[in-house]
Formats: sequence, C-alpha cells, structure tokens
Amino acid sequence: MASVLRGRASLVDGERPYFYRLAEEGDAAALRMLLAADADIRVVDQLMPQLRDSIKLEHPGQVLTEDAYRAAIAHKLGGRTEAEYGVWVYYPWRRQLVHMLDEVEFTRVRTIRNAYKITFEEQALLRTKKVGIIGLSVGQSVSLCIAIERSAGEIRIADFDTLELSNLNRIRTGVHNLGLKKTTIVAREIAEIDPFIKVVCFHEGINEQNADAFFDDGGALDLLIEECDSVDIKLLARIKAKQRGIPVLMDTSDRGMVDIERYDLDGSYPVLHGLIDPSITPEFIRSLKSAQEKLEYVMPILGADTISERMKSSLMELGKSITTWPQLGGDVALGGALCANVGRRILLGDHIDSGRTYVDVNEIIPGSSKQ
Repeated sequence: MASVLRGRASLVDGERPYFYRLAEEGDAAALRMLLAADADIRVVDQLMPQLRDSIKLEHPGQVLTEDAYRAAIAHKLGGRTEAEYGVWVYYPWRRQLVHMLDEVEFTRVRTIRNAYKITFEEQALLRTKKVGIIGLSVGQSVSLCIAIERSAGEIRIADFDTLELSNLNRIRTGVHNLGLKKTTIVAREIAEIDPFIKVVCFHEGINEQNADAFFDDGGALDLLIEECDSVDIKLLARIKAKQRGIPVLMDTSDRGMVDIERYDLDGSYPVLHGLIDPSITPEFIRSLKSAQEKLEYVMPILGADTISERMKSSLMELGKSITTWPQLGGDVALGGALCANVGRRILLGDHIDSGRTYVDVNEIIPGSSKQ
C-alpha cells in the first residue's frame, strides 16, 4: 500500500515517487486523500496510448483495426475500469500524478527498441544488477544513460554537493534546481524516466564511515563507476572495490579517456593501474590542503603526458584564474555514453581487459588546429 503523504514539505521535497494501484482499496483511499488535500495536482492520464503500444507488441506481424484494438483493450481490462488498470505514480516535486502501465508491462514496452542490440535474456539479467556511481557531473550523464537503457535494476548514487550555477556548463538540468542536492536531482530525473528503477541516494557522498554501506547494503554492487573530484575518495573507493572483486570504470572527460580496472578478473591488479605509489593512503591525500599540493597526485591519474594541450593549459591556471579543472558538456555526455556502454558489456560477461583507452574525437575527426 502506498504511504499517505503528510505535510507540505513532503509534497515538495524528496526524490522518490509514490505508487497507487486503485484495485487495492487502501491505495484508492490514499489517493483520494492526496487529491483532496491539494487541488493543484496535475493529473496526466495517457494510459490508452500505452495500452495500444502494448497490444501492438503482442501482435508484431499484424496491422490491427480499431475494432481489434478495442477488443484487445477490453480483454486486458478484464472487467476493471481504466482507472484500476496499471498504476498511478505521484511525483511530489512536480505535483503531477501520472497514469501508466505497471512495472512488467511498462518495462517491456519502454525497452522494446533495445531488442536485439540487447536481447530479452540480457535485459532480464541486467535487471538484477546493482551499479554504484560516485560523483554526479560525469556521473549524472552515466546515471541517465544507464536508466534510459535500463542496464541496471538498482543504481546507487553518491555526491555531497549541491547544484551551483557553474555546474550548468556540463550538467543537464535547469536553473530551477539550483541549490538542490545533485543526488536528489539525478534520482528525480531517473524516476521521471522509469519510476521502477531502484535508486539509493548517499546525499553525504562517500567517506570512511559509509563506504561499506554503499558497497554492501541491499546486496553487493556488481560495478562501480567512479567520477568524483577527490583523490582520497578515488583511492578509498578502489581499495573497497578491490577487496570485494568489483570492477571499476572512470571517465575523465578529456580526450574520451576511459579507465577500466577489472578487480573481478584479477584481484592483484594495482589500484589506478599503479600510477600512484601504493603506499599513498586516502588519509595522506586528505591531509594535503591546497590544490597545488594535490596536483602532484592528480596528474598521474589524468596522465600528465597524455592529457590534451588545452587541459594542460587549464591545470596551469588552477588556483590563479580558475578553481578546478574544466569539463565540457559534450565531453561529459560522451563520457556518460562510454561508461554506460562498457559497463553494460562488463555486466553481461564480456571479457574487457583492465587498462586505459581513449575515444578522442579530435583525433578521430581531426581539424586544421590541434587541440
């Protein structure tokens, strides 16, 4: 039974939708209470087109007449009213109530155009997978790509930060979300695409106190995608992943660089490919105060000899004209797509070796000037 919402704050805050199935008496009563409490809730009922889509999929080789559609819809309803079919999903942050197919039918219709680039058997396997994403700049793009493809059944997201105006050069969201937790924004966006994907938020980010819960609570992660800025958390996350034999992906949004660390295939594989002295600890990195002090440890991760010339120029300006390294919206979107692609293939059992790969668009499609 859906929880009855109480108080204006609960109608505005949060990142989870509420489900009401009117065939269940308690849900029907709860929904009546909700609508009576707020006359400004917008009701969106587009169930019929969804039912037609579902019926079309059940008869892929036929051209159905309107009479055939009506008969098939009546059969699906099975004596229920249209309102009782499917599920009503309430999005409190939008104050919208949406009527949609319930989970199994919704998922089948929503993902049908994955087939057969992702087979039905693979889609079923991916629904059992749990993916953790730390850092929600590139991580937001990764999260949404995974949700759109539905290449995981559970997504755990972690970031302590709130949305600032300077984030809007690379994070796909609106100015109305300024000041909100990035975790809340991403969770809401996923829920608006597919409310049945489980999203677990770590609003405080990842730290020594909650890292084990991020990896273990509710079942072990199958894949970690690490996209945070903090070097100490990069180390901590990989130490935890290596202990558990969990593969790790990272995209740096420069030259399309993707890091792959297959601790599931090789438990002895060195953290960050051995680019950082193994004696360096997260505690030591945390003890460093300035960006310049940390740069010594950031550069090996980025690849001092392989980063783009424009990134090198930008890093020279850290602490002078800029406060952190740059990321472009197109590069972040590319990184999200790359991580979603490689991550899906790893989850499906592809043998992809550890290493560092570049999908450098400037090299693939060269221009007259070198960037």
